[in-house]
Amino acid sequence: MSNVLVTGGAGYIGSHACKALRAAGFTPVTYDNLVTGWKDAVKFGPFEQGELSDRARLDAVFAQYEPVAVMHFAALSQVGEAMSEPGRYWRNNVEGSLTLIEAATAAGCLNFVFSSTCATYGEHDNVVLDEGTPQEPLNAYGASKRAVEDILRDFGAAYGLKHVIFRYFNVAGADPEGEVGEHHRPETHLIPVMLEAIDGTRPALTINGTDYDTPDGTCVRDYVHVMDLVDAHVLGLKWLQDGKESRVFNLGTGDGFSVREVIDASRAVTNREVPYSEGPRRAGDATKLVSGSTRAAAELGWTPERSTMPQMIADAWRWHQNGHYEG
Repeated sequence: MSNVLVTGGAGYIGSHACKALRAAGFTPVTYDNLVTGWKDAVKFGPFEQGELSDRARLDAVFAQYEPVAVMHFAALSQVGEAMSEPGRYWRNNVEGSLTLIEAATAAGCLNFVFSSTCATYGEHDNVVLDEGTPQEPLNAYGASKRAVEDILRDFGAAYGLKHVIFRYFNVAGADPEGEVGEHHRPETHLIPVMLEAIDGTRPALTINGTDYDTPDGTCVRDYVHVMDLVDAHVLGLKWLQDGKESRVFNLGTGDGFSVREVIDASRAVTNREVPYSEGPRRAGDATKLVSGSTRAAAELGWTPERSTMPQMIADAWRWHQNGHYEG
């Protein structure tokens, strides 16, 4: 089987991608420093521990495994932290990605699938977002991802590096078979935080901002199931292997849910009350981020079959009750 180098393969999305790659006939080689990832999540192929900044280590891994492609998930991704510590985000996300891209190019590994974000678009009130929407990020997280997109385009022009860029909306849910799931330290994503509040492992969920210009005052996001998301990545890899041109795809459903609507859905799925308090807005948060793109469906044949809110919460709740990582 052909090897694919998966950076951040011990993390939430990366571990699910490794499972999808294995099912599609590839061998995922996880490259991760385990700062935010979990060794227990590496179940579908070899593991190599290392830093993105370590060019010699990367060169050795490329030489050993001769991957046909890179799937790049490794990044810092917390909006609040990106606002307070922008230097960490530029150093880790941009410098680390540049080193990885240089190593891949030098090794002749010229197919590159990149995990970007809808945060590159910034604030566009009452606009559904497609791939042509201007990129005006509000924080160093979105800005660092946009910068890596630019690097990929430059390396494509200079060296023939082909890339597929996926701009995600909010990712949720878990592997329905329970082999991998979402587990951050600390947890900051809405649905798992909410589930922790439901089962009492944290005091309460805080709604960050109730005065947004939305029907119920809370910010609105487009949610996509993690298994649907990683299916798109496999399709993107095959797109490149078929010799097609570099491309950008939004990955969302086009349906936006407010924080209060997610709380209501969680109450219905779990049959438990959600304890919550109301707090101020977080700096760097946009009012509404919803995909208006059909490109992934039209060109990749991607269908987000599991991306209903009840399904995402049910899969996340099952993992939350039964799944865990020790190290």
